[in-house]
Amino acid sequence: MSAQSLARVDTAFPGGRISLALSEQYRHQFGTEASAGEQRSWNRSLPVIAQDLIDAGLPKVEVLMEHRLPLTSKRIDVILAGTGHDGGDRYVIVELKQWSEAELFEDDPELVLVPGLGPEPKLHPSLQARGYRDYLADFVEGLRPEAVESIAYLHNAQDGDVFDLFDLPDDDRSRLFTGSRRSALIDYLRSRFAPEPGAGAADRLETARIRPSKQLLDHAAEELKNRDQFVLLEEQRTAFELVLHLVKKSWSADNKEVVVITGGPGSGKSVIALTLLARLAEENYAALHATGSRSFTETMRKHVARGSTRLKSLFKYFNSFMKADRNGLDVLICDEAHRIRETSANRFTKQENRTGRLQIDELMSAARVPVFLLDEHQVVRPGEIGTVADIEAYAELKGFKVHQVDLADQFRCGGSTLYEEWVLRLLDLEPGGPTPWEGDDQFEVGVAGTPWELETRLAARLHEGYSSRMAAGYCWKWSDPTKDLTLIPDVVVDDWSRPWNVKGDRSVGDAPPASLWASREGGFGQVGCVYTAQGFEYDYNGVIIGPDLVYRDGRFVTDRSASKDPALTRKTTDAEADRLIRNTYKVLLTRGLRGTLLYSTDPETQEFLTSLIRARSITV
Repeated sequence: MSAQSLARVDTAFPGGRISLALSEQYRHQFGTEASAGEQRSWNRSLPVIAQDLIDAGLPKVEVLMEHRLPLTSKRIDVILAGTGHDGGDRYVIVELKQWSEAELFEDDPELVLVPGLGPEPKLHPSLQARGYRDYLADFVEGLRPEAVESIAYLHNAQDGDVFDLFDLPDDDRSRLFTGSRRSALIDYLRSRFAPEPGAGAADRLETARIRPSKQLLDHAAEELKNRDQFVLLEEQRTAFELVLHLVKKSWSADNKEVVVITGGPGSGKSVIALTLLARLAEENYAALHATGSRSFTETMRKHVARGSTRLKSLFKYFNSFMKADRNGLDVLICDEAHRIRETSANRFTKQENRTGRLQIDELMSAARVPVFLLDEHQVVRPGEIGTVADIEAYAELKGFKVHQVDLADQFRCGGSTLYEEWVLRLLDLEPGGPTPWEGDDQFEVGVAGTPWELETRLAARLHEGYSSRMAAGYCWKWSDPTKDLTLIPDVVVDDWSRPWNVKGDRSVGDAPPASLWASREGGFGQVGCVYTAQGFEYDYNGVIIGPDLVYRDGRFVTDRSASKDPALTRKTTDAEADRLIRNTYKVLLTRGLRGTLLYSTDPETQEFLTSLIRARSITV
């Protein structure tokens, strides 16, 4: 593993030049200048902590600056690395704040308001530092948890200016210090570090393997046991047992084998993923869950890992493994693997990470047994290459054996394989062309005459206690909220209009954040797009088919010019756009557990859908 810190020095380095050295290293690593705010922060804070170490008689303690947390983009301001009085490695995480005053947010001891930083609350700096401490101990192999402590240091503040921040009590390995308590800080540092060189401790931290610790796995196993228990059936159980077999084999044979698990919506892919994660943690195998979907990952963190910050750390993104150790994990569970992209780099990726390396290579390299769970008909964005053929081809190139398990059973759409087949033929994703809906007692299908009717019928189901959502093809612009935080009703059909779901990670009024649109109360009032709905399910599903998919001359055809999806306006051939639009509607039409209600904005298409479905009595 390459060094995780932006720079490291001991305090013999002239204090006034620390920030200059950091700026030079930043320029070297990222190919750009650090922001003025970052440079001001370094100039004001780093010489302070360096002088504190000198005054404590600890000039040989190493100062690791801007240390990146493993498998994340977050950085710790400072880690002090040295030798403890027992002769072992010792580390203190320092969260530096330049705040001169702060107060609790509405008497909540975990949230603070800081003058000059806006009206929104910030996390208490001690909790921020503790989180870094716990995460580091959970992912750095060989790091003794008792050897890592954390402090929040408000060096510009006096006790009286932040007095109620002390309402949050210190714990055994975390403290809060202010400028008023500098002498106490110096005593604290002397009690933690011996006046010995800290270079060895710093080296060992920087070069340690990154993998979930035994303590984290024990915690995850216990927590996941208390979650809802799933029963695996037939092919699901086959896939589960196969992965367990291969991970044990990988250690005895010292080889890598790849597992690909395919299945349509609701076939149990994510059930397998979570059951695997629990069992592997229980048996102390290093395993992580990853997806390429922000909404899906955040929902996993909020619901599967609810109440457990440590458990949330097991759920990553595909682009978290750009610098992961080769075979650092036993198993990497790649859920929603149809979202794999060509590379992990995007416009926000720092220059140091723009290696051109394929994302599939990063994921396969990270674990002894990489597991890919996917539905090829859910590739909805240009650049997504998560198909069985892509995965098999790359594994073959590397000489890895591939095992494939196909999940035939259907658990979404009321368990109706008839409905999924009907959708695939409707959209020309399987041969045969559209057919009349002959009905299935397990699933209800209907056509609404207007968007008003669609919404009214779904709302009735919602009031009966069922979950209901409306979604649509990406055929309308998607505006940002107004300054007074009101969503704009962009989805307009005749005299009916509703807003898209929230774009970001924060609620807007009663509307939940994007990642929780499908599951949290308040989501019914907005129209979901494919990027929000993908991976989720609800009882009753309403789909507005826009002008990008219309029925003409006996079949459905796509019109990319009617799409407002920015992804389809960039370097995408007509054939690629056609496939992505069809896949988009396949995703949208298969979110329902009990029923789906359709409406098309195109009169000819609406008439055709009605002719296909009118033979059945529909109660949706």
